[in-house]
Amino acid sequence: MIDHSLLRPELTEEQVAEGCRVAADYQVASVTVRPSDVDLARRMMDGTGVAVGSVAGFPHGSQTTPTKLYECRDLLRRGAREVDMVINIGKLLSRQFQYLEAELQQMAAACREQGAILKVIFENAYLTDELKVIACRIATRAGVDFVKTSTGFAPTGYTLEDLLLMRRHADPSIRVKAAGGVRTLEKALEVYQAGCDRFGATATVTILEDWKKHLAAQQPPQG
Repeated sequence: MIDHSLLRPELTEEQVAEGCRVAADYQVASVTVRPSDVDLARRMMDGTGVAVGSVAGFPHGSQTTPTKLYECRDLLRRGAREVDMVINIGKLLSRQFQYLEAELQQMAAACREQGAILKVIFENAYLTDELKVIACRIATRAGVDFVKTSTGFAPTGYTLEDLLLMRRHADPSIRVKAAGGVRTLEKALEVYQAGCDRFGATATVTILEDWKKHLAAQQPPQG
């Protein structure tokens, strides 16, 4: 379920490489890196079974549609198999729904052509519940693969209420990703029980080591 996140702007290449090693060692779903780190991540993830993901329109979503498409196609060409794209928050708040649907349709098509996954970030910190529901419906019509709560760079991250709302209003074929605040095993289990298929994490080691301890405690005593 974990997308190991390596998106902070101050990360060095050495820190990104160490994060990729963590992703490989723990066999997470994907490692999500900054666009300029995709080449490094692809080399390190080759043969590990861990997907390389990156971001488009990140973190504010305000780039033009052609810019986002170029960024997406460049990431795919470099070997990214998952793209986390930020919806145009200003257009959503301005109720420019046709603009958003056209943009998501084009991004989804670009990913589908390469057998890649598109995750659309709503950045719920800035949205009313009504707009979150509308965004779910737009994403459904556009044929995206995931709807996602947050970038991790807004004032707040995921909430349980948002996850339940998104799961309720997105088509069952669309998966839900939580981001921004999943730092403990307790929170990881919470988002799983709310219907999430993925969550973004920087505290991957802590969460999975605690999960190992939890599983060990469930084992019956030997002998």
